[in-house]
This record gives sequence, structure tokens and C-alpha cells, in this order.
Amino acid sequence: MNRILAAIAILASCVSVSAHAQAELQLATAKNCMACHAVDKKLVGPSYKDVAAKYAGQKDAADKLAAKIIKGGSGVWGPVPMPANAQVNADEAKKLATWILTQK
Repeated sequence: MNRILAAIAILASCVSVSAHAQAELQLATAKNCMACHAVDKKLVGPSYKDVAAKYAGQKDAADKLAAKIIKGGSGVWGPVPMPANAQVNADEAKKLATWILTQK
């Protein structure tokens, strides 16, 4: 019985994580992030997997990325600048940045 309960708990955890990841992907799509980025391949901008790898281990990575999502930036990934995203508020930017950093 304990094994069954443990299996159910693990499955529920996976479903919860998957639902959370899906919600963040939907947010990225709604905020037009996916027009220039993809999870696993370079489009106009770098893939989210590449971004996660570049910032891996940096304690302030989520804050740096959240600021870049809102304000835009240039020169980090090449000559194409990332435009500012005024339609993304600070809370959404932090959620997006945290999600991006989980891409492996």
C-alpha cells in the first residue's frame, strides 16, 4: 500500500511540474517571446536551453534575465538586439526568467 501511495505522490508531483511548465510556456507565447525564441533551437534569438546553460550557476541569473526581458538588451548573443517588452510586468518577467533557467 505504501508503494502505491508513493507512486501516486510521485505522479502527482510530475503532473504539477508539467502543468506549471505548460503555464509558463503559454505565458511566453502570449507575450510574443516565442516569436524570436524557441526552447531547443536558435531562431532570431538564442534557444532557452542555451540561455539556461549560459546562466547556469549564477545566483542572480533570474533577476538579470527578468530585467533583460523588460528592458531589452544587445551584444550578449550577437548583433541582433532584444527589444524591450513593455507588455511584460515585473512578476511575469520573473516567472519567465525562472522558467527559462529550468530548460536543460
